[in-house]
Amino acid sequence: MKLIVKSLLIVLLLIGFGKAEAQITEKPVFGKIAITGGTVHTVTNGTIENGVVLINGNKIAFVGKNAKITSDYTVVDASGKHVYPGFMDSGTSLGLVEINAVAVTVDNQEIGEFKPNMLAFTAFNPHSAAIPVTRVNGITHVLTAPQGGRIAGQAAVMNLWGYSPDSMAVDGSAGMVVEWPSQRRFGRWDSRSDKEVKERYEKAITALDEMLDKARFYDAMMSAFEDSPKGKEQPDKDIELEAMREMVNGETPLLIQVTREKDILSALEWASKDENSDLKIIFAGVEEGWRVADKIAEAGIPCLVSSLHLPTRQYDHVHKPYQNASLLTEAGVKVAIMTGEVENVRNLPFHAGYAAAYGLGTEEAVKAVTINPAEIFGFDDVLGSLEAGKMANLFISDGDPFEPLTHVEHVFINGYKIPMTDRHSQLYEEFLDRDAVEK
Repeated sequence: MKLIVKSLLIVLLLIGFGKAEAQITEKPVFGKIAITGGTVHTVTNGTIENGVVLINGNKIAFVGKNAKITSDYTVVDASGKHVYPGFMDSGTSLGLVEINAVAVTVDNQEIGEFKPNMLAFTAFNPHSAAIPVTRVNGITHVLTAPQGGRIAGQAAVMNLWGYSPDSMAVDGSAGMVVEWPSQRRFGRWDSRSDKEVKERYEKAITALDEMLDKARFYDAMMSAFEDSPKGKEQPDKDIELEAMREMVNGETPLLIQVTREKDILSALEWASKDENSDLKIIFAGVEEGWRVADKIAEAGIPCLVSSLHLPTRQYDHVHKPYQNASLLTEAGVKVAIMTGEVENVRNLPFHAGYAAAYGLGTEEAVKAVTINPAEIFGFDDVLGSLEAGKMANLFISDGDPFEPLTHVEHVFINGYKIPMTDRHSQLYEEFLDRDAVEK
């Protein structure tokens, strides 16, 4: 009976999703598009009043003033409006999770401690109802990451318009996610001794080091064969160690999820070891980063942070989470902002807005959701600012995008002027005339 009920629930949910998506009938505009008359916030080259942005296919063709606009361009009048690069959320499970309470819609983790070959890219659901809700608020691409275990798998940077993971991927292997072991107790009920806590932590670090040593040895063995295969027997491939080769060579970032001061310090000490010098390390979470901001800056490790969470300690000031990004930035740390959410990734501009209001400032807050994450993950030649030759990810708003009352009017992703409809707008339209229908 329980199986029947669960099956019916899943069917009804899928029907609901299908109905919601089927109602998005507006087609995207693609080709040559001219955005004229707006205040263009390039991020890297200042602000252009009464500027022009020309889009040709997937790319930005021109950013500036007084462009020659031929008759084959579709003109979007942005007079009195603001044009920004598309925002990026640097830490989500968007596309991997639909409804947390329904197990079949949760695909952000696999069984096991070490899963470096698990790719968020392959699990990404391009038809998630949360994606349109997110993109209409100016978020054009996200880092979506797996969870669970010591090595959770590989995160991906995905555009939020497309019909398949392949068509949406900016970088299908953007970072190897590591959950850093904690050295703290988990509430008052945790009766472990200090010795037991320390032993558990050291055991986890030893296991991580051993996995990395195996990956380095495997990479050296495979590289030797690839450089000179003649007369040699090809070594057996190991899918887990194969997935770690680019990471141990510093080509793919190692994304360390770490929160508390003590754990951040231990992660910094681990990162400073000679054997780890080739790793390209990024910290994510870093809720107590402000306590050790100078040390993080000295190590040159960028951080992905959220501004909206409770203080981590009982006596911390309630404003500390809001100030974390600004205190890290003041110390010299490159910061990008993340939400850590799924359905609420749409609130990314307000996370950045809180950081701006509590010391980061509007200019740096804009960078924290545009060019900073692009530089951190190494695709700043493709996204992150409004420059000719870059991918056409941008939006037009009627005001400051960090203000809740601002309305995002147009969004462009990979050159497509996308429909400004989502599940929220569909429900609004559906129930707008409810009284008239009931009469």
